[in-house]
Amino acid sequence: MPLAVADVIVAENLVKRYGRVLALDGASFSVARGEIFGLLGPNGAGKTTTIKILTGLTPPTSGRALVAGFDVVREAREVKRRIGWISSEIIIDDELAVMENLEIQARLHGVSDWRERALQLLRYFGIVEAAGRPAGKLSTGMRKRLEVAMALIHGPEILFMDEPTVGLDVGARVGFWEVIRQVSREFGVTVLLTTHYIEEADRLCGRVAIMNRGRVVAVGTPDELKARYGVDVIEIETSKPADVSMLRQFGEVIVLDGKIVIKARRAEELLADVVRAVDGIRSVRVKKAGLDTVFMSLTGASMESGRADIRRVYARVRWARR
Repeated sequence: MPLAVADVIVAENLVKRYGRVLALDGASFSVARGEIFGLLGPNGAGKTTTIKILTGLTPPTSGRALVAGFDVVREAREVKRRIGWISSEIIIDDELAVMENLEIQARLHGVSDWRERALQLLRYFGIVEAAGRPAGKLSTGMRKRLEVAMALIHGPEILFMDEPTVGLDVGARVGFWEVIRQVSREFGVTVLLTTHYIEEADRLCGRVAIMNRGRVVAVGTPDELKARYGVDVIEIETSKPADVSMLRQFGEVIVLDGKIVIKARRAEELLADVVRAVDGIRSVRVKKAGLDTVFMSLTGASMESGRADIRRVYARVRWARR
């Protein structure tokens, strides 16, 4: 029987080891019904491993996870009936027609009255005219919408998306964000997605869990995370030398190309005092903290550094299996 839980996804102290490599190190978070929830982190942070555990593709070494109220290990079959999944790689059969791809997915899930459901989804996502065309002839954006239709064919409660916008250009990526919002809003589906695009997490997700080295280091709305961990920047142009030692009371101070740069939390609250402490001000500008600065302050690394991290992880896995 399903457990009575308020959240549709609950991860408790998830640990996953591959030999001597620790891919997940006690990851915990929860996702409420109807949310678009993001796992943000560089490659190698443990995002995909987390999704594999939650979808029943791999068991945790230790810890516990519930999806739709069911234990992902003991009740994996019940979990899989209630979820849809979209991987980072397009897995459509290019040789088959659009409707044939939907039929295969429907029959795998035991959906008998699939045809009307498939046509409704194709109409909704604006690709019904392509129903008889080979899937390989579709544009990348249309193929992504077909993937969503395939994932929804059996009416899941929860949709897992592993880096769903990888390979899309900026315009197509922004357009696909609206598709994800529509899925959540119109179909009442809870969405958990992984991403290494900071803007995607910021603009699309209601809440975000930042992952680093297999751990969840912070959870909150993008605005909450910015307020809690972000660092603002005050840029000042002056006509006179500034007393840097006095300005350090406000935060980290850098003098660069005639500009005074002060990095501080809640810079707007400090601004009046900063202005009084500097003579000969020509201009002042405040840059509010972004989610990128939150990530930097929590992990000490840029998102790009993850590409090197994952290569090191794979190297350790190969070594451990020898």
